[in-house]
Amino acid sequence: MAIFGSRPFRAQTSVADNIGRTLKRHPSYFGVPFVLLMVGGSFALSTFTQTRYDLHEKRVTQISKEEELHMSKNRRHVDIREEYFRLQAQDDEEWEPVRVPRPPGSEDK
Repeated sequence: MAIFGSRPFRAQTSVADNIGRTLKRHPSYFGVPFVLLMVGGSFALSTFTQTRYDLHEKRVTQISKEEELHMSKNRRHVDIREEYFRLQAQDDEEWEPVRVPRPPGSEDK
């Protein structure tokens, strides 16, 4: 019978194995790529969102001079008091209830 030594058998490890094992346990192995992804993603998304807002602003403010002149020509001055009194002066008896036609197949209640 052979006598086994007190030290367990370990295969010879290379320097590359030691470095790889150390790097896998190091927090920067996953942390640095994650931080780079978050920072790079924020810069990439900022350009896309800026483009979105620029296009929206262009769509909202795009009006020709002719349209602007036409709009300002047809405007009427609105005073809230005048509108209130105009609505108060309308007669409540002028309207008549009109039944809305039902879609085909619905029940009449």
